[in-house]
Amino acid sequence: LQVNNNGVISFDEPVRQYTPDPFPLADGRPFVTPFWADVNNVEGGDIFYRQSTDPGLLGDISQHITQYFPESPFTATWAFVATWDHVAYWGTKSDKGNTFQAVLTTDSKIFYIILNYGDIQWTTGAASDGDAETGLGGTPAHAGFNSGDDTNFYNIPGSQTDAIINITTTSNIKVPGRWVFRVDDFQAPDVDPPLLDNNCWL
Repeated sequence: LQVNNNGVISFDEPVRQYTPDPFPLADGRPFVTPFWADVNNVEGGDIFYRQSTDPGLLGDISQHITQYFPESPFTATWAFVATWDHVAYWGTKSDKGNTFQAVLTTDSKIFYIILNYGDIQWTTGAASDGDAETGLGGTPAHAGFNSGDDTNFYNIPGSQTDAIINITTTSNIKVPGRWVFRVDDFQAPDVDPPLLDNNCWL
């Protein structure tokens, strides 16, 4: 498992590509992409990740997942959390930063991905033809996941358009800025209007 600075979690191999492609990918690579874009954390921000079996964290995750998917009671036994904290974009001439997070979790039978969005101020780095002053334009970021086949994938609405800047207000589980997918038995989720505050980062 690879945490890439470009907002991608990949498997087996790192990903150096910073301008995103829509899913499904032609080469079949499995990706989790909370915010695939031209991130440059040398210019600003930090990237943290951890693998955990901490009972407190797993209890919080289990509570949230069971709330969102009551038909499938879930008790997490493992989680991997990656956080991009106020990261800058390539070629930045501003102090804009994005904060987002991906959580991978399982009970050894059922698998979920949680994507959290705290503060999104830019969509595109200069190397993806974005404006160095605003971090907008060009080829904007992509969010979602790609399982590696032509069937099980999801492009979060707004991906690779200017509308991705509003991802903190969208959701599929009625919590603005949070998207949750069951990925072992994937079904495309409905998009819900925002109803609750996002106050449960992990």
